Amino acid sequence: MSSIPAPPPGAAGLARHRPHEDVQALLTGTLFVALGAVLLAQAGLLTGGTAGLAFLIHYATGADFGTAFFLVNLPFYLFAWRRMGRAFTLKTFAAVALVSGFAHALPLGLTLQVASTPLAAVLGGLLCGAGMLMLFRHQASLGGMNTVVLYLQQRRGWRAGHVQLAIDSAIVLAALAVASWDRVAWSVLGAVVLNLTLAINHRPGRYMAV
Repeated sequence: MSSIPAPPPGAAGLARHRPHEDVQALLTGTLFVALGAVLLAQAGLLTGGTAGLAFLIHYATGADFGTAFFLVNLPFYLFAWRRMGRAFTLKTFAAVALVSGFAHALPLGLTLQVASTPLAAVLGGLLCGAGMLMLFRHQASLGGMNTVVLYLQQRRGWRAGHVQLAIDSAIVLAALAVASWDRVAWSVLGAVVLNLTLAINHRPGRYMAV
């Protein structure tokens, strides 16, 4: 079983995250992502990755986003277990479950009225990007494409934000089958904001605490 590679020379002195710090990051990060997803959904927008696939299912069939998001991620756990290690996989499973639960529960206690679609795209992208950044820095992800992206960054040195942007753009463009072109265009803006947040703030070797 492959595990997450050791930090490069010079990073050995950095403190590892404590369990309670990981829990805090998982709860906060997933709440940010879920809030961003709810905001995007209220505006009729979507995003990339497995969340984007879940949005496509939601818009095409009316299925609950949280449930679709959880189910879409199931096939990716085997890859995560083999390539990224047990701890990463368990954290990722917890993160996906939390986002699914928060996305289902937030509309029950929070009412959002979107008056500006561009603003919803930017804020939704920022919230999702900030939440994913928290998860990445605590060796977790939102499953699916996130797992592959992090693996490529750690093994190949490819910038997570750039790879994720390419994948997300393809998924968002596929939404033309279920959404109008203007909604897709604003969704692309949200995906760009999300991935710029990752590209600028999550670079190989910049943040080594694990």
